Amino acid sequence: MFRTTLAAFTIACSTALASLPVAAQSLADTFINAYQNSDLLEQNRAVLRAADEDVALAIASLRPVLNFVAQTRGERRITGALEQETLSASVSLSAEITLIDFGRGALARQSAEALVMGTRQALLNVEQQVLLDAVRAFMDVRSAVETVTLRQTTMRLTQQELNAAQERFELGEITRTDVSLAEARLAAARSQLAAAEGDLAVAREEYKLATGRHPGQLRQPPALPTLPSSLQAAQDIARNTHPSVKQAQFEATAAELNAERAAAQRHGSVTADASIGVTSDLLNSGPSTRSASAGVRYARPIYQGGAISAQHRQALARRDAARSGMHRSVAQVIQNVAVQWANLEVARARIAASQQQVRAAQNAFDGTREEARLGARTTLDVLNAENDLMDARTVLLQSQAGVQVASYGLMAAMGLLTVDHLRLGIPTYDPEAYYNAVRNAPVTSQQGEALDRVLRAIGRE
Repeated sequence: MFRTTLAAFTIACSTALASLPVAAQSLADTFINAYQNSDLLEQNRAVLRAADEDVALAIASLRPVLNFVAQTRGERRITGALEQETLSASVSLSAEITLIDFGRGALARQSAEALVMGTRQALLNVEQQVLLDAVRAFMDVRSAVETVTLRQTTMRLTQQELNAAQERFELGEITRTDVSLAEARLAAARSQLAAAEGDLAVAREEYKLATGRHPGQLRQPPALPTLPSSLQAAQDIARNTHPSVKQAQFEATAAELNAERAAAQRHGSVTADASIGVTSDLLNSGPSTRSASAGVRYARPIYQGGAISAQHRQALARRDAARSGMHRSVAQVIQNVAVQWANLEVARARIAASQQQVRAAQNAFDGTREEARLGARTTLDVLNAENDLMDARTVLLQSQAGVQVASYGLMAAMGLLTVDHLRLGIPTYDPEAYYNAVRNAPVTSQQGEALDRVLRAIGRE
């Protein structure tokens, strides 16, 4: 009976781990689904497009402002006994342009461009998080499926042990206590199976959240990604490529430019204006009055209650904060690489230990089974050995999944977990398309038509 039990266990486990079809979903498919269906990515792409518009606003502030004004005005005058009423209407066209702003407009544009580049890096960081969540979801589902299979096998084998215990009890070889122990272990196996099935249901929902759809059958994960040979090499890559570091650098640049712009507020500005208009008296028929004017104006603040100085000091403080934030971002990225490197080393060590644990548990189960056949061991000893073997195999599955997650976690810590670096071969979001369409603040022109095409392409018109 025990030889039959072991054979059934071996066949069941081999079937569970080798039955995934070639047409099942791969990890690459999971990455693609996560990238294409992520609402978080869509949200941050919209944030990037909003930042692109800041460049257009900075450009627009340097252009002429043209206004058309139409108005009516009623007036009643009483001078002694003389009363006079007038009702006039006027239309006018006025224009104003800043001729000299002492560099503030150009600094505003450069600052907006730096923030756009920083927001692009933030989008890459979100992309990394989306793909890392996809890896975790993929491995969680695979581990949950394999755990359910092991628990089903455990329950079947425990049922067989119970049947064998009942036969031996009827033959007088064991007591009723041994049968009760087998019954209790079968109930525990059913409970563990129910828990594993619940974990699988949770993992499937988390997979749907990460990828936009429920998983089908999942393939074996591919070979582990190529990683640096040393921690120092991984940290050097992260220092130069991680989106968080680049984002902090661009934000520090923008803060520096804003500090210069705040200092330039003291110089004032030179503006030019012109207007033409027509005014008619609607109550008294008379000739219309036509007017035209033009002028140049220089205004420079002398005293504004300390507001300009406060704004400059505020900009300097924000510049210093951005610089400190940049150094902090580099330190956090370097630390995170070290943490992920340690996690990977631990995961690899767990696999080696788990494999040794499985071999030892298998040998213990085989020995206990043989000793029970000879009467030197009880049914409880066999059940305990069998349970230890199942637990060891479960830990091995978790360790194997942990190595996959830790490997991709290290890639994300280095800033390399992107669709482009993974070479998934799918169209990716092009941040340049929208930026190029709006950077010069188009109204109606070829650029405006290009913007319409970009909006239609991303489904946001």
